[in-house]
Amino acid sequence: MLDVEKYEEVKKIFTAYLESKGLRKTSERYAILEEIYSRTGHFDVEELYAGMKERGIQVSRATVYNTLDLLVEHHLVSKHQFGRNLAQYEKSYGYRQHDHVICTECHKVVEFCDPRIHGIQTMVGELLNFHILHHSLNLYGICGDCRAKAARTTTE
Repeated sequence: MLDVEKYEEVKKIFTAYLESKGLRKTSERYAILEEIYSRTGHFDVEELYAGMKERGIQVSRATVYNTLDLLVEHHLVSKHQFGRNLAQYEKSYGYRQHDHVICTECHKVVEFCDPRIHGIQTMVGELLNFHILHHSLNLYGICGDCRAKAARTTTE
């Protein structure tokens, strides 16, 4: 569901960014931005493209890829590689820092937030004289559903 207030703020930031780069402010770019900020969780390019087509929004794959690159470049969308060749994206403006646990079997991604990680980030930055801007933590394992499925398969 679209948070209209947040979307309008992101739209203003994106507009200023496009103007600063001398890029065109097209309806397709704004439709992609709105589609992303209407979503929850992670998505790949094909999911985004298919979702827009289902809603009758005419946009090319190239425009989706190019717009995603611009949004990632300006930190309005985050791009992740969760151990597969398929990039996953998520909206990032105004959302809290979080980390991920990824199942290596079914590729389910679960987000979590632990304030101790921020403390470690701060301590390491101070210790090594770094101003840490952001971090990325991905933990890989096998989820409970996949472990249960494997257990059922071995007992049959």
